[in-house]
Amino acid sequence: DREKRRDITEAMASGGSTSFSNSNSNKILVSEKESWKNFFSYLGPGFLVSIAYIDPGNFETDLQSGAQYKYELLWIILVASCAALVIQSLAANLGVVTGKHLAEHCRAEYSKVPNFMLWVVAEIAVVALIGTAFALNMLFNIPVWIGVLLTGFSTLILLALQKYGIRKLEFLIAFLVLTIAVCFLIELHYSKPDPKEVLYGLFVPQLKGNGATGLAISLLGAMVMPHNLFLHSALVLSRKIPRSVTGIKEACRYYMIESGLALTVAFLINVSVISVSGAVCNASDLSPEDQASCEDLDLNKASFLLRNVVGKWSSKLFAIALLASGQSSTITGTYAGQYVMQGFLNLTIRPWLRNFLTRCLAIIPSLIVALIGGSAGAGKLIIIASMVLSFELPFALVPLLKFTCSKTKMGSHANSLLISSVTWIIGGLIMGINIYYLVSSFIKLILHGHMKLVAVVFLGILGFSGIAIYLAAIGYLVFRKNRESSTLASSNSQTAETLPREDIVNMHT
Repeated sequence: DREKRRDITEAMASGGSTSFSNSNSNKILVSEKESWKNFFSYLGPGFLVSIAYIDPGNFETDLQSGAQYKYELLWIILVASCAALVIQSLAANLGVVTGKHLAEHCRAEYSKVPNFMLWVVAEIAVVALIGTAFALNMLFNIPVWIGVLLTGFSTLILLALQKYGIRKLEFLIAFLVLTIAVCFLIELHYSKPDPKEVLYGLFVPQLKGNGATGLAISLLGAMVMPHNLFLHSALVLSRKIPRSVTGIKEACRYYMIESGLALTVAFLINVSVISVSGAVCNASDLSPEDQASCEDLDLNKASFLLRNVVGKWSSKLFAIALLASGQSSTITGTYAGQYVMQGFLNLTIRPWLRNFLTRCLAIIPSLIVALIGGSAGAGKLIIIASMVLSFELPFALVPLLKFTCSKTKMGSHANSLLISSVTWIIGGLIMGINIYYLVSSFIKLILHGHMKLVAVVFLGILGFSGIAIYLAAIGYLVFRKNRESSTLASSNSQTAETLPREDIVNMHT
């Protein structure tokens, strides 16, 4: 205790930040003195969160967007990125102000409501595993099913970095994000998209063609993921911030800036993927074989397409970027799964066991599909997993919007009326788009599924009953009043739950 107090005193006197450790924790301490240098203490969580915006599922949607509509849907990425920044900032603020992450608040408020979010553990990991397996196939001609196994084991090795503290993990993820960015910037340079057309597509909204609306909805749905809201609200708890009103406001402000930097990098990567795909698939000298690939472009076909049109090195760069995306997604997905389990089930398990369980949840379905369906089946699994995540989004987003607008939980740091209105409009639009996408996909399946009349009637009754229950559950979350209050929102004193939380810190050590 004496050494710990001495470390704190030295950090306060230096006006900067430091970390101190004992056998159980590795805490990042932020100085009470207001300074721009404190910003560097907050760097990290935003880059872990930004991975969800450039995971293999996003890549596949981006590739299809560019192949089918060139640069026309770039404005969707801009709008979605701005909305993502607002929503992610709310998640960070909830953790900073209350000292509890989103899953814990949900357990306290909705303990009797079935927990849909536990599926996030498997769903996000499935997308990442398949994407990495495709990358290994492109680089080393390893079969997809073997790539799934290798990815699971390699992720466990990379997660061993956690014993060296959260900073090392944050630097690793930041390095992987920058690797993705460099690869696609090089691709962008050699594919030579027209800058004027790219800027026009970025700032002029347009939806041309029969499938443009559906693809635009897919782009929006792929940008805001439910697990990210749980993850961000928990990652900020690894910092020990001053519990004064000024200290909390500074933390919220710096986390928003940090998230903005990370999401800007993710935005540029998404724009690059669409632009490369748009330039390659709309080239004047494209062969009939490559034109056929562009009509139904996925992660696997994209590698061959780039190799044929731009060069062999281009497909390797794409594979490296996909590998970095998949590996970083599996790491952050594992942490998101642990926070969800700890929050909803009050379950904290040993790191090795947690990593083993979450890898098994992802490896088993991915391996089965890869063995039976091959690359085509694995690609469809990514689409299915993304749709399930869209289905789960309201069960994370509605509580987040309610909690951050509530003075009961946030005290004087609750959203103002203006911010509350804006965030509910943004959240409502995102949820409405996802629900429309899910319902329209189900109706399309019934009308064009070539099923017998009895099967159509049975499926219709079952499906629309499920949709009614789903909408009723969302309505319950929206209109139900908050009950639990936060002990930290109305108190500036140091308590046993003052940041950083021991249980959160121990996940990284």
